[in-house]
Amino acid sequence: MTGHRDGRRKYQPIVAGGLAAVAALGLVLWLAGVGSSKSGSVQAGQSVSTTQQSTTGSTLPTQTQSAPGSSSASSSSASATSASSSAHVSTSTSRSASATSGSSSSATTPAGTTTQSASNPTSVTRPAGGHLITIVNAVNQTIWATTNPNAQHPIPQTNWRLDPGQSVTFAVPQGWGGRVWGKTGCSGGHCLSGDNPPATLAELTLDSFDGMDFYDVSLVDGSNLPMYINTSHRVGPDPVSSTGCYQGACTKPIVCPGPMQVKAAGQVVACTTPCTAFGGDAYCCRGAWSGRENCLPAKWPVDYAKLVYKDAEPYAYSYAFDDSATMSCKGDCDYRIVFGVTPGAG
Repeated sequence: MTGHRDGRRKYQPIVAGGLAAVAALGLVLWLAGVGSSKSGSVQAGQSVSTTQQSTTGSTLPTQTQSAPGSSSASSSSASATSASSSAHVSTSTSRSASATSGSSSSATTPAGTTTQSASNPTSVTRPAGGHLITIVNAVNQTIWATTNPNAQHPIPQTNWRLDPGQSVTFAVPQGWGGRVWGKTGCSGGHCLSGDNPPATLAELTLDSFDGMDFYDVSLVDGSNLPMYINTSHRVGPDPVSSTGCYQGACTKPIVCPGPMQVKAAGQVVACTTPCTAFGGDAYCCRGAWSGRENCLPAKWPVDYAKLVYKDAEPYAYSYAFDDSATMSCKGDCDYRIVFGVTPGAG
């Protein structure tokens, strides 16, 4: 959406009296990072711990939509603890019928790179002041979970293949920030969705202000997978339930109108934005509709922000200035990013 986040990512710390906005995560990380992503895979039924797996060697296409503002993901102090090459990445699955125990196995990434999967996993250790992030595949297809590389606070692996039911947990250092998204239908270094927008994003800016993290699910650039985020080791209750419900509304599949559907290989793989699908100043928040005060989906010809996105994921950013979707976490917060809907919701 042209200009769609010029004022959006003004992360506002939730403290008494209100404090100055914290700069938000931006697509700069997406553009800068996806080309150098690293990929690994595991076979279904295994529980795996490894350090760094080899890269796919593929370079993903550059996003064609306008860049959504500047990034705050790498803005923390140089004294923050950085991830080391010995950091453990643990991948596990709830499916055990086909588990292979006591042995090593090899798996092949979509780009044809072979990696080794070690048996007898060790637990993932949180670095001093750092956080643990778990990604769960609760959909019925294989996904390739990805996070952008963060040059200031690197982690040894940024791409994981997850079959249905599998999850991966990895550690990030203090001050880490980035985006996590999923790719689908990957083969030969190309994916049917997630190489470029539209893609559902988890956005995290950790240890950002006064000991608080800021995070959100963003559908501003469209959606290719359902997603919700849980937090633990926090002060106060998690605003989203473990099954993806928020203030009485739960995570559902997006019902995407025909003109907004993105198709590949004869199937719908994503849902784009009303700006991309229909154009116009109103949907693109430009001209007389520009800015937070003027870009009001309730006054659009059709409120697709609500009807398509907010009704499906009530906690998520549904358009450029949906700032109520920014959540905060204080404490030794860990994160669980679930690709999936509330059980029973479709």
